[in-house]
Amino acid sequence: MRSTLLSRRDLDFLLYEWLDVEGLTARKRFADHSRETFDGVLDLCEQVATKYFAPHNKLNDANEPTFDGDRVTIIPEVATALDAFAKADLLGMTFDNRFGGAQLPFTVGTACFAWFQAANVGTSGYPFLTLGNANLLVAHGSEELIDTYVRPMLDGRFFGTMCLSETQAGSSLADIVTRAEPRDDGTYRVFGNKMWISGGDHELTENIVHLVLAKIPGGPAGTKGISLFVVPRFLVNSDGSIGERNDVVLAGLNHKMGFRGTTNTVLNFGEGRYTPGGAAGAVGYLVGEPHRGLAYMFHMMNEARLGVGLCATSLGYTGYLKSLEYARSREQGRSPLSKDPSAAQVPIIGHADVKRMLLAQKSYVEGALALNLYCSRLVDLQHTAESEDERSGATALLDILTPVAKSWPSQWCLEANSLAIQVHGGYGYTREYDVEQHYRDNRLNPIHEGTHGIQGMDLLGRKAVQNGGASLLAFGGALSGTLAAATERGGELAELGVALQATSQRLLAVTAEMFAGGDIEAAMANSSIYLEAFGHVVVAWIWLEQLVAADGKTGDFYDGKRQAGRYFYRYELPKTAPQLDLLASLDRTTLDMSDAWF
Repeated sequence: MRSTLLSRRDLDFLLYEWLDVEGLTARKRFADHSRETFDGVLDLCEQVATKYFAPHNKLNDANEPTFDGDRVTIIPEVATALDAFAKADLLGMTFDNRFGGAQLPFTVGTACFAWFQAANVGTSGYPFLTLGNANLLVAHGSEELIDTYVRPMLDGRFFGTMCLSETQAGSSLADIVTRAEPRDDGTYRVFGNKMWISGGDHELTENIVHLVLAKIPGGPAGTKGISLFVVPRFLVNSDGSIGERNDVVLAGLNHKMGFRGTTNTVLNFGEGRYTPGGAAGAVGYLVGEPHRGLAYMFHMMNEARLGVGLCATSLGYTGYLKSLEYARSREQGRSPLSKDPSAAQVPIIGHADVKRMLLAQKSYVEGALALNLYCSRLVDLQHTAESEDERSGATALLDILTPVAKSWPSQWCLEANSLAIQVHGGYGYTREYDVEQHYRDNRLNPIHEGTHGIQGMDLLGRKAVQNGGASLLAFGGALSGTLAAATERGGELAELGVALQATSQRLLAVTAEMFAGGDIEAAMANSSIYLEAFGHVVVAWIWLEQLVAADGKTGDFYDGKRQAGRYFYRYELPKTAPQLDLLASLDRTTLDMSDAWF
């Protein structure tokens, strides 16, 4: 029986027939691997996700964590699932051998983790955050921090978080007020409050490793004065054993519409409930250099942005597969050509409008998954580049694709979830079926790790213009290679290439026009529209890449790919035309709106 979490056939196509992940084994870092090892870990992840994560997804949603003023209580199935995840050594999938990791390509690790996000987004949130935390410390932490905190995280003994937001600051990190006061022993004492901290408190592991943004008194103002600290829930003794309680206190739980299985917390640092070492404040350990904390945290944030995009994709994908299964089994109505009211009803997948909704979902989720994996392969190329040109090229392209890979799936795979509900009809918004929960869970992703507005400003105001437009040029170069391959094959692929080329050229021209007049305020006012149009061009390119890889191959799977690609080019890519017209006009409707007119 086929899984309704993800399509393994699609993953195999994307990994092996399109991205040639097997070819990465020619690189030193992955030389110990083969397709056999990749398939083995993919099989394992599907099995663990199906057996331990999926069965309690609805239970997790209906019985969210509770706090009695002292301890957080979580349903026991969560701990069982996470224990299975840790015992399968999945936390260290992509980490170096020297840390006890398997040193798998990040592309394979991404495909593997998608199974868990599709199965149970609430439970998978804990390892998701832990892996990002550990990756940041490996990149920027001292050997002592790595030995003390990363190795236990990869063993599943510790979990990790990221603590950025504060109630008065929100996404404006320049306005955080949490402070870290230096002590003579080289540690710091942290005082402040953090909001929206996922995984911030629980009893699932021996310890929780918080990565906390704070300001050292006397440092520069704004974001230039932000430093990064490891602030553990429990201090760790020199022999690795758990020491005394740090002054990190849970003030309360936030209750969200989705992701209910992941504790979401308000944390107080240094409120005085505990006094480790007999002194006030939570003990913190500086990561890297002072005042560079935001740059370090962006290592985790950018990884998390790709992960949020993958999460949105996984939720959209499982919703699509479940609505497809429902459409094949639900009988209702008859063909419009049938004149006999006594004729047997037909499965609703026979109705054209249902096919439209399923095709839309297929085009969104398969396009998004391909984009997720493409970006992951760029990460692998960064890590294993055989020349500086290869590394810088991969970095430039990944830079401009990251806001798209985060936001496009968050918007359009959410739309896929909405269509999945619609396919189910009246049953779709009942709790009997999974699709209503998938929609609620996915609605958080357009906000997680930077809203669409933030991603749009990042794309247009930074990524498209930085380094003389290097990232935009890198994207144009990758696009040109795909267009050349489509032209060489001729026929329908060449026709689709012509449509994509015209739209992409218009996009590049509009990008230049928006800044030519020097009205930066007007240019940036509709950056979210720019993000959406840019994203549709990117996904159209990704679809053309897939269609080139499928060219000449026969069978239902490949025919389905071609039909979904046609749908995207005929129904979705044309939506960019009025958006680009609006952007080129530097419309000031939103800017000129007065507060009093609302």
